[in-house]
Amino acid sequence: MSSVAQITDNAFKQEVLDSKLPVLVDFWAPWCGPCRMVGPIVDEVAAQYEGQVKVVKLNTDEQPMTASQFGIRSIPTLLVFKGGQKVDTVVGAVPKTTLTSTLEKYL
Repeated sequence: MSSVAQITDNAFKQEVLDSKLPVLVDFWAPWCGPCRMVGPIVDEVAAQYEGQVKVVKLNTDEQPMTASQFGIRSIPTLLVFKGGQKVDTVVGAVPKTTLTSTLEKYL
């Protein structure tokens, strides 16, 4: 079972922008093959950085407002937020090392 919370457009500000920790947001959809490939990697990263980084997922089909607000054109797109600001973007199904090295910069 994933320790990664699914969030909604309405919860985005509270869960992501107001978070004290850096936040990794996985923008995904159930029909997206690369999203399903990167999902387990996101779960591993969440476990590895528990207490240091908050990891959440946002289903772009069900929550289109936030995705369009951040100009998400292709999924999976992973955004890193720190202090309420978007600080980094990773697009596509990437290896775990890419995600961890991206996150390390903001810890």
